[in-house]
Amino acid sequence: LGVIWGASFLGVELALTGFGPITLAAGRVSAAALILLVIALVYGDGLPRFQTATDRRIWLHCLGMALFTNAIPFCLLSWGQQVVTSGFAGISMAVVPLFVLPLSHFLVPGELMSRIKIIGFLFGFAGVVLLIGGDKILPNAVPSPLIFAAQIACIMASSCYAIGSIITRLCPPVSALSFAAAGLTLGGVILIPVALLIEGVPNASFGTAFASLAYLAVFPTAIATILLTILVRRAGPPFLSLVNYQVPVWAVVIGALVLDEALPGHFLMALAVILTGLFIAQLGRRRVIA
Repeated sequence: LGVIWGASFLGVELALTGFGPITLAAGRVSAAALILLVIALVYGDGLPRFQTATDRRIWLHCLGMALFTNAIPFCLLSWGQQVVTSGFAGISMAVVPLFVLPLSHFLVPGELMSRIKIIGFLFGFAGVVLLIGGDKILPNAVPSPLIFAAQIACIMASSCYAIGSIITRLCPPVSALSFAAAGLTLGGVILIPVALLIEGVPNASFGTAFASLAYLAVFPTAIATILLTILVRRAGPPFLSLVNYQVPVWAVVIGALVLDEALPGHFLMALAVILTGLFIAQLGRRRVIA
């Protein structure tokens, strides 16, 4: 998952050369939904039922997953990456565990915030401030409202992923494949009319942008959604958040090697501070388990 998601920011960067941000989000979600629907109907349990109150609750969680794990964060990241680098977008994913900590405390049984977890959270939050405001803190930097808005969009996408992981964790028992297929299908139903209304019919040719969209649909969306669902339901959101430790590293390395992206010094400083805060919070989790 760390590698797949780390490479997804490169895919978004390349796909944006031929698609608008909302169209890109709609395309990857809809194509992934079609893939998982076929697999679920042919080899799995199909879509969740809609007969009992529990069934309807499952569909409500599927809707939450569609919004907070797919539709909203994909649009935010795609829009943000029109301005910020794939490396920055990748580093912003390290913030996901910081949002997971307080949400888990209130919503997930057995995941209470200890004192050391709070210290780690505050430490990581300082890294977020440095990540977003570093270009204003450091000398010889020209702040830009558009860059600031794009950075906030990436951080908001991280918060959406955290909310989505909690929604997935609290869902009643259901097949991971069925849950993922239903969530992506609802995401596609939501995104397609919005994309057509705002950006119109896409006219990208069969080139790099289309190949990148296909990659995003198959790997970071379809396959990753199944893996994410399985991990969250079996091990919980805090464990899944460990994946986000890897995502920034892969995103930065791939962006630098493939896109030759420059990496401002405060990006690395912010990543170091965020990961230090997450390390402290993880120590608190181990102590509670022990």
